Amino acid sequence: MNHYSRPVPMRGPYLTPGVIALIVLALIGLAALGARFLFGLGAVSNLTTAYPWGIWTPTIKAGGVALAAGGFTTAALGHIMHREEFEPIIRPALLTAVLGYTFVALSVCIDIGRWYFIWHPLVMWNGNSALFEVGICVTIYLNVLYIEFLPVVVERFKGRVALPGSLARWDRSAERLLAALDRGLERTMFVFIIAGVVLSTLHQSSLGTLMVIAGPKMHPLWQTPVLPLLFLLSAISVGLPMAIIESLLSSRSFGLKPRMDLLAELGRLTVPLLAIHLGFKIGDMVIRETFVHLMKVDAVSVLFTLEVLLGLVLPLRMLVSAKARRSPPMLFAAAALIAGGVLLNRMNTFLVAYTPAYAAKTYYPAFGEVAVAVAFVCLQVLIYRAVVMIFPVISLPDPTFVPKARYAIRG
Repeated sequence: MNHYSRPVPMRGPYLTPGVIALIVLALIGLAALGARFLFGLGAVSNLTTAYPWGIWTPTIKAGGVALAAGGFTTAALGHIMHREEFEPIIRPALLTAVLGYTFVALSVCIDIGRWYFIWHPLVMWNGNSALFEVGICVTIYLNVLYIEFLPVVVERFKGRVALPGSLARWDRSAERLLAALDRGLERTMFVFIIAGVVLSTLHQSSLGTLMVIAGPKMHPLWQTPVLPLLFLLSAISVGLPMAIIESLLSSRSFGLKPRMDLLAELGRLTVPLLAIHLGFKIGDMVIRETFVHLMKVDAVSVLFTLEVLLGLVLPLRMLVSAKARRSPPMLFAAAALIAGGVLLNRMNTFLVAYTPAYAAKTYYPAFGEVAVAVAFVCLQVLIYRAVVMIFPVISLPDPTFVPKARYAIRG
């Protein structure tokens, strides 16, 4: 029997043993973050002039941007390619992208010395800078994501506005505003969906450009003129697996039955994307003959091999199997390997492969850096849980519900 789905707020207690553990970890990281702003970067990090960025860049920023790619990949799949059956996974992926990019923007303030000048790139443009392109694209895309999430807010409060006390006289005005937003978003949302996809392809690739210009400071295994393309392909290939991870974790957290029909299809669609990424990565290595660096067993060659085998080859083999795609544990493991491989790639590119021209000592992350990175992940999970319990994000089967083709691109 075919059951349509309707997004509804989740029910149940917010505080669970797992949530409490996340809160503790978040508080530890926030304490380290407070020390950074009160006493400076040196109080909590091992960043130096030779190593101006540490684990925050490959994990929170470059890694966070890549792992938030589910927002634009699912939007392209559901709205641009008209695969309406994937509508139940678009809102959760969108929320993950909103939170991911929000914390990416916040993290930029952490590892720049004078964080209160974060607004400078918005008014002091440098069109020749790859970092400027990343910054301005991420800023615009973050606003686009918030606009794309507005229909969820409107749906939650439209027809339910009941302000307390003397504010009740504004109820009708608020309802009129929500109705106007509803109409306006229905007519213009396709513009923001297209803009979001285009902007994502721009800054995902430009993150690779940042390391291309590092020149000989980069190890040959990762220093390649096609690094922007490899960054873009990795972001595209991890988008659908991130939607799988989010869906399976949410289902387990709220005691729901996972939509394996949709998730298995997402796994199948990931296969060609992953194969293309792997083909370009191996092809680039063969053309540049950098495979000779794998003959020497050291940390660099081992990490590159793990990145390719565990992040690309093994999950690709798993997802080719229909039996593995239908198994929640196997599908989750394959998706987690892909996400872990992308994160390892960013760590390798920004840290392992990078050797500064002058460095008194090798960089190792301080406890404060790790605590802040962990806290940002925990905060995203905590906020995600709160949002899905307030707003209609996660869809539940409803045989009486007939979905409307709204906020989508109509051919």
